Parts: sequence; C-alpha cells; structure tokens
Amino acid sequence: MNKSITQTIQDDKQNSSTIQKFFKRFHVSSALKAANAYKEKGFSVARIFQYLFLLAFSNRSMYMNLLTGKNVPAFAKDTAYRFMRMAHINWMRFTTILSSRIIKDAVAPLTSDDRVNALVIDDSVFDRNRSKKVELLAKIYDHAKHAYLNGFRMLTLGWTDGNTFLPVNSVLLSSEKKGNRITEANQMDKRSVGYKRRKLSMTKGTEAMLELLKTAKAAGIPAKYVLFDSWFTSPKTLHAVKKIGYDVIGMVKKSPKMHFVYEGESLSLPDIYKRNKKRRGRSRYLLSVRVDVVKDGKVIPAKVVYVRNKRKRKEYLCLISTDLSLTEDEIIRIYGKRWDIEVFFKVCKSYLRLSKECRCLSYDAITAHTAIVFARYMMLSIENRESRDERSLGELFLYCSDEMADITWIQAFHLIMETFRKQLSDYLELSEKQISTMMDAFMKALPPTLLRSLKAA
Repeated sequence: MNKSITQTIQDDKQNSSTIQKFFKRFHVSSALKAANAYKEKGFSVARIFQYLFLLAFSNRSMYMNLLTGKNVPAFAKDTAYRFMRMAHINWMRFTTILSSRIIKDAVAPLTSDDRVNALVIDDSVFDRNRSKKVELLAKIYDHAKHAYLNGFRMLTLGWTDGNTFLPVNSVLLSSEKKGNRITEANQMDKRSVGYKRRKLSMTKGTEAMLELLKTAKAAGIPAKYVLFDSWFTSPKTLHAVKKIGYDVIGMVKKSPKMHFVYEGESLSLPDIYKRNKKRRGRSRYLLSVRVDVVKDGKVIPAKVVYVRNKRKRKEYLCLISTDLSLTEDEIIRIYGKRWDIEVFFKVCKSYLRLSKECRCLSYDAITAHTAIVFARYMMLSIENRESRDERSLGELFLYCSDEMADITWIQAFHLIMETFRKQLSDYLELSEKQISTMMDAFMKALPPTLLRSLKAA
C-alpha cells in the first residue's frame, strides 16, 4: 500500500515536470496570449490551462480531486468553468500556433528535407448523446454505428511527415440545416470570436475545411499536399484547395454523377475504367490516366490511379493527384499517411478523454476542451518522436498515468456521480447551488469506509 502511494506521488511529480518542460519549451503561455486568452484579475489563464491539461495524466477529473481532497487547485471550480466558457478566446488560433512551433522547433530539425509533409483532413463523431441542452447540439450520422445520434462532427486538420502526427486545428460542426439542430446558438456580438466560431459550425464540412486550411497556411505550417477521403473530394474542392496553394491527393467516389474530362470527353471514373486496358500481375495499381478537372471554365490537370482493393479483389479504388510529377507508387504511398489521423482519433478517445471529460452545455467550453485534448496529444507525440525507444502513444500515455486497474472503481464512481448530477440538472431543472447541496448530503451519507477509500485513492 505504501509502495503504491509512493509510486503514485513519484508519477505525479514526473508528469508535472514533463508538462512544465513542454509548456516552457514551446511557450504555451504566449500561444494562449496570442489567441486572446486573458483574465483581468485573479489567477492567470496559463495556470488554469496547465491544471486542466494535467488532469488526464493524473487520471482524475477536477470534480474527483475536489471530492477526495487530492490535487485540489488553488482556484475555485467556478474559475475553471468561467475560463472554459470564455467566448473571446480563439482556440483555433491557439492550436495552430502551438503545432506550428512544435513542427519548426522540434520536428523539422529531425526530418530530412526530402521527406514529404502533408496536411490531413478528416472528421470523427463527438458524442453528446446523453444531453439535449448542449448549445448547437445536432443530429448527426455515425457511419461506424450506422445510426443517428446527438453530438457534433469534429472536423480536424492534422500535419504529418509519415512519422509524427500533430493536430493543427479543428471545428465542431453542428448542422447547416436548422431542422437537424436540437439546440440553437446563444445570441452574441457578431464581431466577436464566439459568434464567428458558431457561424463556422453551421457551415458545410467542405467550407469549414477550407477555413482550417487557410488558417494553417497563414501560420506557415510546411506542407505540400492535402490528403482526404472521398467524402471531401469533388471538382469544386480540388479547385478551392489548389487556389489556397496546396496539391491534393484524395480518394474519389466512383459516382456516375461526378465527371472528369478524358481525351476530350466528360466521363465518370467507371466509364474511363471500362475504356482502358488494365495492368496484369501483382502491380499495386490497375490503371493510371491523366484527366482534366473542370469547374466554372477553369481547368486543373490531374492523375487518377485505379488501385486494387485488397479486401474485394473484383473491385478497385480511385486516387486522384493534382501533382502530375508524382509516380503512381508515390501517390499510393503518400495517401497512406492519412491513416495517422485515424490513430490520432483513437488515442484521443481512448486515452485523452475526448468528449468524456467536459460535460458543459456551452459550445465555447466544448471547443476549449477539444483544444486542451489536442495540446495533450501534441506533447505525447513530440515525446514519442524524441524518445530513443519504440513506445507507442498509447504505451507512453500509460507510462505517464496511474495504474488503470487500481482506480477503475474510482472512475466508475465518478461516472455515476456525474450522471446523477446531469440528471438533476436536465430533468429537475435545479440550480447549481441546489445540486451541490444534494451532492454534499449524498457524500455525507456514504459509509465511512468508502469515504476513506475515496480520499486515499
């Protein structure tokens, strides 16, 4: 028991030291300042941010810390909640600045000039299915579960060199259709950052993607290509991304409605496929053709590569590249780097408490939570890059954390208490003071042995 407590104390000190080193090295405080994060009085935003940042690595929430009396912050919980709800903080700018600094100061010196850098676009479900009062909450389709649920589409732009992945920025998409939105946005000044953030959340995914790319471009993040799947690939998108200054490598839908100009004719990809002789043998691709992508009278030359579908031998996948200098094998290889963002989503949801840690109803607070999770991943990613061993991000996280098996029941208790609090708020419409009084009364009624175990954990 004493050994376990000693180990926990040592882990907490090591975690704190690692985080402080990360904050100092990449000037997180100045990045917050550049993102318009400030307080007129009281504790600094940097101090509050660092405490919230640390929570995942101690494997406890602020609520459990207050409940057990361990790692209690110097500031009141309302101070943290007010910070999370600050509408004037530009969290997109914060994560973009921080990722840019890490790339330039830590990753670039370790990377060959010949290595291809790319930006990756993808989205993932941000589940808030247990609440109906979250600002801008919408009905979204989960392609993994094949069902509609309440939440957001977390559209994310990331950077990769094939070895290290860093999230750059993101937007939590609600729905551009009013009928799909369960809760509308709060009223605020149209000149404010909060208003612009909410307006962006109600645009189409392709339009939001272009805004993320423009922000990354303005920050000087080094990348030649933008990678995305068939959901975003269309002649209109290809032209828009090319105009910003990037080449595109993306998956293309084999839709009969999407046409490209091939040998003077406007044809769909399946029709082009039928007209050509396929490569035989074990070649990675079946066919490669040059096409013109036409939109509003403007033309972009591109190369379409028909790739063997390993899962279904009789079918094929289509990749398009606006860089004609790339070989077919290079197009396939570079597009493979898109997998890094899938790993990112998995780590954030499984280890870094994405969507699980923040139960606020404010859209600003949820956006702040997402930025904090992104910053955590950046730290783990650069630690992993600079380490001499081959630890994965998941292993690195577990190394920084308390032993999960020892506190599983603590986590379960926390979830029960949070659910209880949420139900009181949603269905009885009690004030925060009334809920706190009821929760305190409940805790006092617990058996003394359970209370002692909670405080010792």
